[in-house]
Amino acid sequence: MSNILHITASIRGDESISNSLGNKLVEGLAAQQKASVTHRNLAANDIPFIDAERFAANLAPHADRTAQQAELAAIADTLIDELQTADTIVFSTPVYNFSVPATVKAWADLVARAGTTFKYTENGPQGLLTGKKAYITVASGGTQIGSDIDFMTPWLKFFLGFLGITDVEVIAADGIMGAGGEEKIVEAHDHVDRLAA
Repeated sequence: MSNILHITASIRGDESISNSLGNKLVEGLAAQQKASVTHRNLAANDIPFIDAERFAANLAPHADRTAQQAELAAIADTLIDELQTADTIVFSTPVYNFSVPATVKAWADLVARAGTTFKYTENGPQGLLTGKKAYITVASGGTQIGSDIDFMTPWLKFFLGFLGITDVEVIAADGIMGAGGEEKIVEAHDHVDRLAA
C-alpha cells in the first residue's frame, strides 16, 4: 500500500486556505491510490529548533549515541522516517513575510541528515529520497507566487530537490487579500479538483 505524507504549517488551523486545499488534495489522492495517510502538523509547537547538541546527536550513528543523544535525535528520526516511508508528499503552507514559516525551516534542519536523506559525492550533494511526488498547496495574502518577492516556493522546491524529491507541483491561492481574492481561492480549488479527480 502506498503512503501519503501530509505536512501542514499554517497557524490558522481549520480556517487555513493552504490546509483546506491540501486536505482536499490528500483525500482525492488517497482515494485514487488506495493510500494510507500520515499527518504532520508543524504548527503544533512540537518541532524544536536545532542547536549544537541536537545537531551532533542527529549526526551520531545510531549505535554510538548516548542516551541523551538518542532522546535529542528522536524527533528527527521520526520526521525522516515519515519522509522515507511516503510515496507522495503534500506540503500545505502559507507564505509568512515572503518566505516559509519558521517551523518549516526548523523541520528542514532536522530532516537534512548527511548519509540518510542526502549524501556528499565528488560531484556535490546527492539527494537520497528519490522516486517521490510532491505537491505544495500554498496561500498568501499579498505575495504573488513565482514573483520576485516569492522566496517561499523556490526555497521549498530547492530543498525538496536537495533531498532527491524533484517532481514537485505547486497549487497556489496567492495574493488573496487583493483584488479577485475569492476568485483565486476558487481557481486553486478547481486545480485541486482536477488533480484529485
